[in-house]
Amino acid sequence: MVKAVFFDLDGTVADTAPDLAYAVNRMREARGLPPLPLTATRPVTSLGARGLLNAGFGIAPGQDEYRAMRAEFLAIYESNILRDTCLFPGTAELLDTVEARGMVWGIVTNKAERLARLLLGRLGMTARARCIIGGDSTPHLKPHPEPLLAACRAVGVEPSACIYVGDDQRDIAAGHAAGMRAAVAEWGYLNGGNPESWNPDWILGHPLDLLDHL
Repeated sequence: MVKAVFFDLDGTVADTAPDLAYAVNRMREARGLPPLPLTATRPVTSLGARGLLNAGFGIAPGQDEYRAMRAEFLAIYESNILRDTCLFPGTAELLDTVEARGMVWGIVTNKAERLARLLLGRLGMTARARCIIGGDSTPHLKPHPEPLLAACRAVGVEPSACIYVGDDQRDIAAGHAAGMRAAVAEWGYLNGGNPESWNPDWILGHPLDLLDHL
């Protein structure tokens, strides 16, 4: 019996790609570079600053300018976190139904907890989420299972009674490592991957498809 459902944030619950791309393009504009189309940044949105800075500037962690550029990127993003971001169609209805059926739900994301809470607050969802576990809430990031296990502890539900929904291979790996069933949000960014090769329990074409498995 499913008692709790956990969701990734970017690319699963909310379409944050436009605002993250905006931050990259603000940085490019400041450096005299033309803006990138959303098609260039959207597929790597789930990788956060690392993926977007690589798409925008070809820079990666460990390079000299990366830490300063990451801080610049996050500052711009924080100031523009809800310009065009919105819930994916069907997400609001899904969460309403999960709650109506007596289940709890929460967010487990690699996004910094502070930014996750800021975004969810602006979307009016903070009070509804039983837990919000960010990338800095535990010593580990997904695909390590600890963030999901922390979510289980926060809501008082065993992993075997939980489902995790995400749009990246690491989400499926983390869910299974934590001992819960894991579903792919096929409407998300997918990072150019093939969800069938990730061995999920289910591939969901629309948020409401999850209701068939609760």
